[in-house]
Amino acid sequence: MSIYKIIIPLQVMFRGSRMRRFAEMFALHDGMRVIDVGGRKCNWTLINKKPDVTLTNIEFDSSEDGRFHYVHTDRGKLPYADNSFELCYSNSVIEHVGDDKARQAFAAEIRRIAPRYYVQTPNKWFFSDPHTVGAFVHWLPKRWQRRLIRWCTPWGLIDRPSQAAIDALLAEIDLLTVAEMRALFPDATILKERFLGLTKSIIAVRR
Repeated sequence: MSIYKIIIPLQVMFRGSRMRRFAEMFALHDGMRVIDVGGRKCNWTLINKKPDVTLTNIEFDSSEDGRFHYVHTDRGKLPYADNSFELCYSNSVIEHVGDDKARQAFAAEIRRIAPRYYVQTPNKWFFSDPHTVGAFVHWLPKRWQRRLIRWCTPWGLIDRPSQAAIDALLAEIDLLTVAEMRALFPDATILKERFLGLTKSIIAVRR
């Protein structure tokens, strides 16, 4: 059993609510040309609108699935001209792309590829980290996290990841703050998705 399978109902609840707010915010409609940078089809099944969605991800081979178009990307420049899409969407991806320089390049591509965008990321200062499903440990220096994750987070206790898997996760994840998102998306409005009165996620929106 994996912790990620256990929390699927909770994820569907949060993501379904977020997707419905997103669809209403941008007046999403059938046939709208949307690019989902780093996403997967599952989010788009949570709403009743049917836009034409191009999904880019390092895991994909290029293929077609009705209104879904899968395109392999390698975190570099997206293979499209400026404003090729009506809207760009990215959910819980920017914290995975690398260092500050990589995040700046990612944000620039988001802003280039469409005149409107929606970029969500977990808030570093929320008490829980969605990647380990742990509380507070992600606030500690990474050298401490690599020792504590195995014993102090649901991921560590249930999945029993190897030290190599823990180190790989820590090397990949860099959670962001509200100030950092503002700096990356200076032309956006920064929204705060709240849970229990606290900012759970940060969303950069340009409408």
